[in-house]
Amino acid sequence: MKETATLLLIHGGRIIDPGRSIDRIGDVLVAEGMIVQAGDAIIGNPSFAAVLSKARHVDATGLVVCPGFVDLHCHLREPGFEDKETIATGTRAAAKGGFATVCCMANTEPPLDTPAAVHLVRRRAAQEGAVEVLPVGCVTIGRGGAELSVMSALAEAGVVAFSDDGDPVASSQVMRQALSSSRDLALPVIDHCEDKAFSRSGVMNEGRISAATGLRGMPAAAEEIMVARDLILLKLTGGRLHIAHVSSKGSVELIRRAREEGAPVTAEVTPHHLTLTEDRVTGAGPDKALDASAKVNPPLRTEADVEALIEGLRTGVIDAIATDHAPHTLADKNRGFDLAAFGISGFETAFGCLMDLVQRGRIGLADLIARLTCEPAKIIGRNGELGTLKTGSPANIVVLDPDRQWTVDSRGFASKGKNTPYDGYEFKGKVMATVANGTIAYIDDSLLSPPFAEREDNS
Repeated sequence: MKETATLLLIHGGRIIDPGRSIDRIGDVLVAEGMIVQAGDAIIGNPSFAAVLSKARHVDATGLVVCPGFVDLHCHLREPGFEDKETIATGTRAAAKGGFATVCCMANTEPPLDTPAAVHLVRRRAAQEGAVEVLPVGCVTIGRGGAELSVMSALAEAGVVAFSDDGDPVASSQVMRQALSSSRDLALPVIDHCEDKAFSRSGVMNEGRISAATGLRGMPAAAEEIMVARDLILLKLTGGRLHIAHVSSKGSVELIRRAREEGAPVTAEVTPHHLTLTEDRVTGAGPDKALDASAKVNPPLRTEADVEALIEGLRTGVIDAIATDHAPHTLADKNRGFDLAAFGISGFETAFGCLMDLVQRGRIGLADLIARLTCEPAKIIGRNGELGTLKTGSPANIVVLDPDRQWTVDSRGFASKGKNTPYDGYEFKGKVMATVANGTIAYIDDSLLSPPFAEREDNS
């Protein structure tokens, strides 16, 4: 659902705006796509009486109202792989997940290595996107790893970062050049850290399950070697480095040490790496067949790794949560575990599964929201514009019910990708509405019920 509301009042909710240290009951008023006020009560204020009579009302009593989520890392697949996802379907899924802004990766066909390719994505997103789409440009031409893209031209075209995601920048010399350019352009290089010669075309974590099944494992060291290399090059260049989808305890420790030494490195972790272990690749049936819905790169790892990731997130060693939304067709996934594609369709389950961390006392709700809003906005240089409810900022808002229980059913996904390891899981915590640039991109049916729908009809 995408619905334009020139005037919108979200009232009576618990407003959590971590970037401004706000956590209180209040109202949010939107006009012409911008935040007019967020915090104090507006209903009953005579200064707003004329406005309120014309506004669309959303009752948020008992709910949480916060800035719209910002996803640093997703795959919208368009152009080139529209059988997996399109900008239209992907952004509708993002809206259902609470994301008002998404950064789409460059591994499309053609890849986003020219201004023309970037402009194509931006144009289609403006025409068809339910939420804002910010392109990520290629580090190297064709994502081939050999020759640096014209990063300055991509920056002028509107990219917010550079990445060959799906592949690392394997050449240390090319990565050095990329980081030097990132310093001059003030835009981060997002690296998929994997020494592919060491991971040996593995299909799961190297460990107990890979040994038992005889399938090729991907050792955590394959990630950690590349993280260490990138941190050395960062120190050499003074560039801007962001580590994608951190998955191992060793990587967290490397990043922690680098930050203690003052290195300007940032990092992200996915919802699935925070909430699932390698055990999830084993199916629930009596035959314990391997389940390709949990096949992802980097792979799900051990309980010790998950604990380190949660602690890294809690302490700020890891800055942000990013979905790495990677939709695939059923045929992509139903080829047997060894041949199945890597990836999880992650937009629509992100908040629900992450709320488990809050319910178990592993992270506070406000801190979780910060890792989904103001912290990712800082990484792409949009703090103060995205991930905030301050007056004058774009009206990107999400309404959450932290107590709503629901069951994941991928058949109802807005995404074309139904590939999720959470199918059938019961979550406590649900996105109820998403506003992107003042437009209602998604709203749960329960918020349309009387008396507020009647109030809208009679206004």
